[in-house]
Amino acid sequence: MYLSRFLSIHALWVTVSSVMQPYPLVWGHYDLCKTQIYTEEGKVWDYMACQPESTDMTKYLKVKLDPPDITCGDPPETFCAMGNPYMCNNECDASTPELAHPPELMFDFEGRHPSTFWQSATWKEYPKPLQVNITLSWSKTIELTDNIVITFESGRPDQMILEKSLDYGRTWQPYQYYATDCLDAFHMDPKSVKDLSQHTVLEIICTEEYSTGYTTNSKIIHFEIKDRFAFFAGPRLRNMASLYGQLDTTKKLRDFFTVTDLRIRLLRPAVGEIFVDELHLARYFYAISDIKVRGRCKCNLHATVCVYDNSKLTCECEHNTTGPDCGKCKKNYQGRPWSPGSYLPIPKGTANTCIPSISSIGNCECFGHSNRCSYIDLLNTVICVSCKHNTRGQHCELCRLGYFRNASAQLDDENVCIECYCNPLGSIHDRCNGSGFCECKTGTTGPKCDECLPGNSWHYGCQPNVCDNELLHCQNGGTCHNNVRCLCPAAYTGILCEKLRCEEAGSCGSDSGQDAPPHGSPALLLLTTLLGTASPLVF
Repeated sequence: MYLSRFLSIHALWVTVSSVMQPYPLVWGHYDLCKTQIYTEEGKVWDYMACQPESTDMTKYLKVKLDPPDITCGDPPETFCAMGNPYMCNNECDASTPELAHPPELMFDFEGRHPSTFWQSATWKEYPKPLQVNITLSWSKTIELTDNIVITFESGRPDQMILEKSLDYGRTWQPYQYYATDCLDAFHMDPKSVKDLSQHTVLEIICTEEYSTGYTTNSKIIHFEIKDRFAFFAGPRLRNMASLYGQLDTTKKLRDFFTVTDLRIRLLRPAVGEIFVDELHLARYFYAISDIKVRGRCKCNLHATVCVYDNSKLTCECEHNTTGPDCGKCKKNYQGRPWSPGSYLPIPKGTANTCIPSISSIGNCECFGHSNRCSYIDLLNTVICVSCKHNTRGQHCELCRLGYFRNASAQLDDENVCIECYCNPLGSIHDRCNGSGFCECKTGTTGPKCDECLPGNSWHYGCQPNVCDNELLHCQNGGTCHNNVRCLCPAAYTGILCEKLRCEEAGSCGSDSGQDAPPHGSPALLLLTTLLGTASPLVF
């Protein structure tokens, strides 16, 4: 009786707890990469999409400040208390541990008394801007799973930009702008995440929600990851299947929550008034007591474990994948192209495992021109990949276009394919047939299309003769020049010098001294032949 009552109470507690819990502690069902199942053939492995658990990523980052000497304490200086900006007897001294505020105190355990924090130098060089870049680097691609939270020990800055990089700090994109006046600071209308939707979730906004100036009760700045997740998974993130489906099918959405580096750009400290109090510049500085970044290693759904070794994060890849992000197939497992795992179908997803290369199981016949094969699902066949020695084909048994088979060589000979060397001016294209003969243009002949047929001459390729010394004689004393034209005497013109110039001008007569050639002259008859008449020749 007591046992049944206990179980009833326990069940009730679990139900109430699940209702009260605003966000699920563990998302999805991707904590296993494979499991053994029983089939008619016995026990076999069933592979699933998998990913590491979400964790505190600040344990693995490296922090860099720019300018490097911006931390207070070298030389020692005094600054004003947060609660009373006119009580300026607090000290920062890098040489004294109790008074030092180095960057690593941005990530130490919270709750210590007195609280620990990093602090910048004060704004003693006003009006020169007091600006600091804080770069957080992981040397690894990570996927953010929770809000980024920055806790300031000083007032929250009047102007700040949170930026991200996807290429290890080579390029940067803004994540969100923060300002007390967005329009004045960044020429942007103020918005909050609540103003976004599924269709605008990737919009970069400027918010005034977290920049209330120099106050003691408002120290925290958020970059809202979960609120953006909620557009797809619901306000309590209960419908994670919907979110995972969107992440799986929308690359830009998934990339939005993926980073290699984060950069906090502090552009203007908390002033609290319209004007800067130049008599008390020790009031103005930046101080951060905590930064929280939760996420997981990006392993492309091919690993559940991410190892931190030698100051470097690396996925322990499954599914026959390898690389820091499990981004390629292992050697001898390249039977099909690498692909990331898929969240779909819910709840197990699709592993997209790398399968053995055909060469690794002895069925890759490429005649020595390739050592790698791929299995094509659509064709249900195996083909050689990256054929060498100018070969191609399913088994590298054919020659590439522009090459032909060397009849004296075996199929496994490196010289099995010989270049066609078709003359580019005489051939239609650079390909030849199996005997090495090229396809020639009109008037061109020869195995390589570099010779001319009778009645043609080579002039940037074979061109039909205009004149020659055999059939197409130049008339009336004209001479044939390179078979392309007749050089006529001054009184004659035409293709074969068969016309009197005076005929074109209509000035021929008895007084001109120029008489037309008699009817039936060889020149005229030859011209008639060139023009295609069918009348018989009379010589």
